[in-house]
Amino acid sequence: IMNGARIVESFFDVKRWMEMFSCIVARADMCDLISTGAPATHHGALQLMSAELQILSPLVPAREMNFLRFCHFVQENTWAIVDVSVNSLYGDSPSSANRVSRCPSGCLIQEMPNGYSKVIWVEHCEYENLPMHHLYLPLIDSGIAFGAQRWLATLQRQCERMASLMASGVLCIEPRGLLTPEGRCSMLELAQRMTTGFCNSVSASSVHNWMTLSGSNDENEVRIMARKDKLGDPSGMVLSAATSIWLPAAPQQLFEYLQNENHRKEWDVLTGGGPVQEVIHVANGRDPGNSVSLLQTFQGGANMLILQESSTDLCGSLVVYAPIDIQSMNAV
Repeated sequence: IMNGARIVESFFDVKRWMEMFSCIVARADMCDLISTGAPATHHGALQLMSAELQILSPLVPAREMNFLRFCHFVQENTWAIVDVSVNSLYGDSPSSANRVSRCPSGCLIQEMPNGYSKVIWVEHCEYENLPMHHLYLPLIDSGIAFGAQRWLATLQRQCERMASLMASGVLCIEPRGLLTPEGRCSMLELAQRMTTGFCNSVSASSVHNWMTLSGSNDENEVRIMARKDKLGDPSGMVLSAATSIWLPAAPQQLFEYLQNENHRKEWDVLTGGGPVQEVIHVANGRDPGNSVSLLQTFQGGANMLILQESSTDLCGSLVVYAPIDIQSMNAV
C-alpha cells in the first residue's frame, strides 16, 4: 500500500510521524538533528527525540521517553530503524514514574516488488509497574497497549487511509451523484483531521490538565478538562469530558452498533431521538467497518449534518464524529 522509502521518510519527519501514529503518539519533538544521513536512502540518519506515548484515555498516564533514532540501509529496498533511550545507554533507570526506558526497539522495512512493504516490528521497553485503573490492566499486561502489534496495526490502518485518498476505485455511496473525486478526498482529509484532533484531546499527556469530577467514584471515574482553543478549533474555550466503562458486549458487536445510523437515535443526544439518514458513505480501508460517513438528522424540523469516521483494526476500534453545518460541508 505504501513503498518502503515513504515509510522511512515518515519516521524522520516528526510531524508526519505524529500524524501517522496519532492514536499512540501524544506528543513528539526532535531535540537534535545529529546526522541527516544519505539523501536517497537516509542511511546513517540519527536524531535525538522526545515523545509521549498514550492510550486514548486520561485514566492511563502517558509514557515519556527520550531516545535516539537511527536508520541503517541494510541492502537494496531494505531499511532498519532503531530507537534506544538515552538513559538506557548509560545504564540509568527512568528518572520519573512515567518515564520509559526504550531498549533497542524498532522495525525492519522491506519494499516488495508489487509496491507494498513488509514490516517486522520489535518493541522492548522497561517501565515502572504503577497502579493502574482495573479496566486497562489487561491491555497493559498483554502488551496490546504499547506493544509491536499496536504499532503495526496502526501503521497498516494509516496506509489504508492514504491509499483510499489516492485510489480512484474506492467504494463511494452517494445517491445524489454530487460528490466529485476532489470532494471525496476533501471529506476524507477532514475526517482524518477530526480523528487526529480527538486522539490529541483525550490522552493523559503532560500538556493536558485533567481533573476528576466531584462525585465520581473509582468504578466510573469522570475526568474533565478546560483549555483554550487551538488552531482549527472553534474560538473560545474547549471543555472535554472522558470516562471509561465496561459493557457486556463483544467489541465487534458494539462497534457495529455505534456506527449503524439506524441505532443512532437510541444513544446520541444530538439526534433528539429523531431519525438519521446516511447521505454519503466512503470506504477507507479493507475492512467494511472502515469508512467515513456524512449523516443527516431531522431534529425538530431542522436539518443537521454529522461527519463520522469509523475505524477498526486488530487492537481496537474508534467511532469519532462531530456536527458540521451545511455551508461548511458544501465548501468541502
